Amino acid sequence: MTLPKSVQVIRMILAAMAILQFGVVGPLVPSAQAEEGGKRQTPIKHVIVIVGENRTFDHIFATYKPKEGQSVDNLLSKEIITEDGTPGSHYERAHQHAADVTKSSTFVLSPKKKSLFGFLPAPLNGGPTDVCANNGICTLADATSSENGLADSYYPFMLTGGTGLSGKVPDTRIDGVRGTPPYSTLPPGPFQLTGANFPYDSYAASPVHRFYQMWQQEDCDASHATERNPSGCLADLFTWTEVTVGSNNNGRPQPANFSTDYAPGKSTTGEGATAMGFYNMLKGDAPYTKFLADHYAMSDNYHQPAMGGTGLDSIILFFGDAIWFSDQNGHPKTPPHNELVWAGTPNAGVVDEVENPNPQPGTNNFWIQDGYGGGGFGSPAFGGGSYSNCSDPSQPGVGPILKYLASLPRPINPNCEEGHYYLLNNYNPGYFGNGADAYADHFVFNTPFTIPGTTQRSIGDVLLENHVSWKGYNDQ
Repeated sequence: MTLPKSVQVIRMILAAMAILQFGVVGPLVPSAQAEEGGKRQTPIKHVIVIVGENRTFDHIFATYKPKEGQSVDNLLSKEIITEDGTPGSHYERAHQHAADVTKSSTFVLSPKKKSLFGFLPAPLNGGPTDVCANNGICTLADATSSENGLADSYYPFMLTGGTGLSGKVPDTRIDGVRGTPPYSTLPPGPFQLTGANFPYDSYAASPVHRFYQMWQQEDCDASHATERNPSGCLADLFTWTEVTVGSNNNGRPQPANFSTDYAPGKSTTGEGATAMGFYNMLKGDAPYTKFLADHYAMSDNYHQPAMGGTGLDSIILFFGDAIWFSDQNGHPKTPPHNELVWAGTPNAGVVDEVENPNPQPGTNNFWIQDGYGGGGFGSPAFGGGSYSNCSDPSQPGVGPILKYLASLPRPINPNCEEGHYYLLNNYNPGYFGNGADAYADHFVFNTPFTIPGTTQRSIGDVLLENHVSWKGYNDQ
């Protein structure tokens, strides 16, 4: 069910990294043959994979201009924005719409549009109000002791960037966002984050990055497919999905005072139109990332290994496949589904680790079960939907995606094995750094939302068997 899809964290893997990763695995000559004089088909001896986090290509590279003779596929090249970050002649290609699924009891992949946003909902702030008070990093000594290996010039950035705002309110540092009504005068598409009151080192909110949310944000329907856009995905529901369901609810009901736009006393998803913000490299933003793009290969048509959160993308990157919930002997098993876990411990609670993106009755897209899991670490656990059995079209959320994949001019086989529940989003790793089994450890400061160990082979296994060393640096 997967498709190829600021000193702040970035989700970006340079094409050179991808070439190294996938170029090494297939053509390696077995080590015995190499020892007997056989010639390796690749000179690669070491693989280093660097993964950032949580940002799209255009979020960083919206205004990037490559060297003469080269091209790039971004908001600037499509004339969606201009070099100064304002709307361009084709801004309508990135317009964001509101939709309506109030009459549906099941997940809608491509909802019926209700209207174009007049102004975007105000993007809400994220990150610490004051870096020292919130993060405990108050001096350069604190910074250098908490992170190693950074260039000396980067450590001061760990001491700056606090929002100065209380949590989840309109981010008034952004031009076009105010602290009084109307809270936003941003146009209904991409907007530049940085400005006079929002320098590049500022903390920004993290956009939604979860499996079913991403599918819905893309608004995919084969009837929209064209030669220029063969997927039929319109990518026009990023904001609507953000403000109607957000990143997770862990099975809790929609609050009675819920609103899709900020207002004092109202409950929101805490996002606003966060996903539509971008940095402007032509104005000096993301200088180091720009340097890498100028000097190395960059794939502007590569987005991420899979539609989903950190966990799924990291797994796909290193396994070349999704992993599924299993017992201690490597047999497929249904994850905890409305059942008590960790009985007799402070973390004991009824959890549901199976995703259910069907809307709660009477709501416009507020889902039944989706989340990282709540509680744990010394309090009762709850919620936690992050697995789906994509071999069964009757499972929540699964049918619409399978139907879309089958309807494409070149149908896509999801390759889902019967009875397997695949991890779609983020859970804790199955092992501690010392190799101990984290899933079986019921220590009070652990969490039930942990991946069981797996017997599936990874790309790392193949590399090591062929005497190619590797290391991954994953920013979480």
